[in-house]
Amino acid sequence: MINALRGMKDLHDVESAKYSHIVETAAGIAKRYGFEFAETPQLEETALFRRSVGESSDIVGKEMYEFEDKGGKSVCLRPEGTAGMVRSFVQNKLDRAGGKHRWFYHGTMFRYERPQKGRLRQFHQFGCESFGEASVYEDFHIILMIKDIFDALGIRFKLAINSLGCPQCMPGFKETLVKHLHDIDDLCPDCDRRIQTNPIRVFDCKNGSCQEKFTSLPRLLENLCGECDEDFNELKALLDRFDIDYEVDRNLVRGLDYYSKTAFEFISDEIGAQSAIAGGGRYDRLVEFLGGKPTPAVGFALGIERIMDLVQLPEQNRQGWYFGVMEEQALHSIARLAHKARQSTPCTVEYKRKGLKAHLKGADKAGARYCAVIGSDELQEGTIWVKDLQQKQEQTVAVDMLNFTR
Repeated sequence: MINALRGMKDLHDVESAKYSHIVETAAGIAKRYGFEFAETPQLEETALFRRSVGESSDIVGKEMYEFEDKGGKSVCLRPEGTAGMVRSFVQNKLDRAGGKHRWFYHGTMFRYERPQKGRLRQFHQFGCESFGEASVYEDFHIILMIKDIFDALGIRFKLAINSLGCPQCMPGFKETLVKHLHDIDDLCPDCDRRIQTNPIRVFDCKNGSCQEKFTSLPRLLENLCGECDEDFNELKALLDRFDIDYEVDRNLVRGLDYYSKTAFEFISDEIGAQSAIAGGGRYDRLVEFLGGKPTPAVGFALGIERIMDLVQLPEQNRQGWYFGVMEEQALHSIARLAHKARQSTPCTVEYKRKGLKAHLKGADKAGARYCAVIGSDELQEGTIWVKDLQQKQEQTVAVDMLNFTR
């Protein structure tokens, strides 16, 4: 028997229903915030992620599904969604067109990491990207949209925020931070590497020994320039005004190198060690890094598998029809009726000859509202027996008079 690869799961039955419910709920709310659906390829040039996500990130350093295609080009399966959206934005010259562009997406991502609850090698994300708006109000509305999504899904959360500064305040802080880091002995190999590539990423280290040594390090939040400090204070004031609880986490730097200014995470205490269920922030320099005209941008992604166990499916009203036969000769009539029904409503057909009790059980399992069965008497008389499983009413009607729009 051939099994699915480690860290890659099939999706069906209850889980597929939850997936659809999450995506439909999130997409509906995103549309109300002015976002439109967009899709990018799952396979991209490796250079896209090395240039955007950053060499210092664990994603690029350890986790990408990278290989050489038959044309000798280095390609990889996308590990996250933002880089592809920015590539599409630049490639289609929307950076030159000006204006605001707001997209949402959902789909499959790939990272080669140790599988555990809520963390797979093939997983799914829902995300939004907003291009062309520099106001901190856009950051706030992105956070508000995620709150609306989680509220609609019945998910409890905590919100953590931080500021990662800008090109005005970041260089001086990095220089100061590196001096302090050089005075610390016995850092883990990852932190030694981060000092050379992107030193603020040391705050994201999962090594407890390193974190103990970082308690006295300076933090960027206390070294922001005037504009970044003003924006961060405005963001906090907006959250306070809308009664959205949050905490300022000075260690929050996110796992990707392209963030600047606002960074945030939504956290759940109900999913084990991998507690982040959504995260994002502002990335005003990424469009320029990928060859485009400087464009402010902000976005987020939420992990669909991360929240599946937290979501309860809403009770579904019965809908559609179930057709069955008690005589095989009636199958032609049932096939014609089912085709007509499917023009306006869901329809399930049972091809095997069964008794009425078995058909009622099948209709109940299918979630159908109406169970319609043709037996020997109905076949001779050109009628069909119909039961409304919601109203608990039954009747026999002429086949040609059957109404599927009720």
